[in-house]
Amino acid sequence: MSRFSQPDPELGHRLSRRGMLGVAAGATAAALLGAAAPASAATGATGSATPATTSGTKGRGRPVLPPGRLGIQLYSLRDKVSTLGFGPVFAELERYGYDEVEFAGYTQGSAGPITLAQLKRLARNHGLNPIGSHVGYYSDDPNAYTFAQNLTKVLDDAQALGLKHIGTASGPFRYGSTVDAWKRAAEDFNTYGAAARARGMKFYQHNHSEEFSFATDNPKVRLYDILLKETDPDLVHLEMDIYWAYVGQFRFSKRPDGTPAPFEPLNYVLRQPDRYPLFHVKDGESDPSNPYGYTMTDVGDGDIDYQRFISAVTRLRGHRLAHHWQAEHDNPAESFTFARRSSAHLHSLREKC
Repeated sequence: MSRFSQPDPELGHRLSRRGMLGVAAGATAAALLGAAAPASAATGATGSATPATTSGTKGRGRPVLPPGRLGIQLYSLRDKVSTLGFGPVFAELERYGYDEVEFAGYTQGSAGPITLAQLKRLARNHGLNPIGSHVGYYSDDPNAYTFAQNLTKVLDDAQALGLKHIGTASGPFRYGSTVDAWKRAAEDFNTYGAAARARGMKFYQHNHSEEFSFATDNPKVRLYDILLKETDPDLVHLEMDIYWAYVGQFRFSKRPDGTPAPFEPLNYVLRQPDRYPLFHVKDGESDPSNPYGYTMTDVGDGDIDYQRFISAVTRLRGHRLAHHWQAEHDNPAESFTFARRSSAHLHSLREKC
C-alpha cells in the first residue's frame, strides 16, 4: 500500500490499528486488543497528572462544544482497556465529562471476556453512548472480521451494541491508487452503506492523509474527491480525522509535478456537512521539518484551531447537534491524562463574542 521508499509512520499506524480493529466480542485475553497495548503499565491514578492546558477563546461566550456530543475513540485508551477492562475505563471517562465512545474492538485483554450485551449495558451505566466502531475494510483471510469478508457479522454486532454508525479506518486502496481502483472501492462502500442503512445505521470511512494524495494514472485528480463523487451521499458518510486532514494539506497541496493544488479540510465539511456525522479531534504541533508537517500532541497542546473548526461546523443552520466529536491520540504518553486534558480543553472553548 505504501508508495514511500522510507519508513512510513502513518502506514505503520494503519497496520497496527488494523491488527486490533473489529475483533469479535467474547474473545479470550489473547485477543489482539490486548496484544496491541503499549508496554507502559496502566494505572488509575489521575491525581498526579499534569494540569490541563487550554488555549483558544475562553470566557462568557457560548461553549463551542455542543452538549452531549463529546466522545473518545477507545483506540487511544487501548492500554487501559486491555489491562483494566472497559468498566474502569468507562468510569474514568464519565468523570472527565465524556458523553460518547467509539469502539476499536470489543475485547478487553487480561480483564477477561465480555459479551456485547454486557458491554452495551456497561457503557450506558456510565452515561456513555456507544456512537460508532472501526472495523477493517478487507483481508486476504476469508474468515477475517472485516466488511468485505463478514459484513453480516459486523452489522449484527453493531446492531447488538445499538450503534448508529459503523465504519472503517482503512483507506480505499484495496484495488490500488488509480481512478478506476477508487471507483471500485466506492462501489464496495456503497454496498456496505446500503446494508448498514437497511438496519438503521450509517456506514462511514475515516481518513488518514494518503486519501488526499493523487491518482497514479491521473495526477490532476485527488483521490479523496473520487471517493466523494463516486459514493452515494445517502449511503456513505465520512469521519474526518481533522489532524490527518491537515497532514494531508501539508503533504499534498502540490501535485506530483509541483503545480499548486491547495485545499482546506474545513471547506470539504462546509460544502457537504451532512456527509460528516463524526469527527476525530486530534491535535498536532506544527513542524515543517517533519515530513508530515506536525507532531501529534494532546488536544489543546497543538496548533490546530479547534475553536475555529468546531464553531464553523456547529454554526451551520441545523447542525449544532448533528455531529459527534471524538477525541483521539494515536500514542499518548499517558492515556488517562490525555483523555482528561483533552476534555478539559474542549469544554473550555467559547464562541467569539
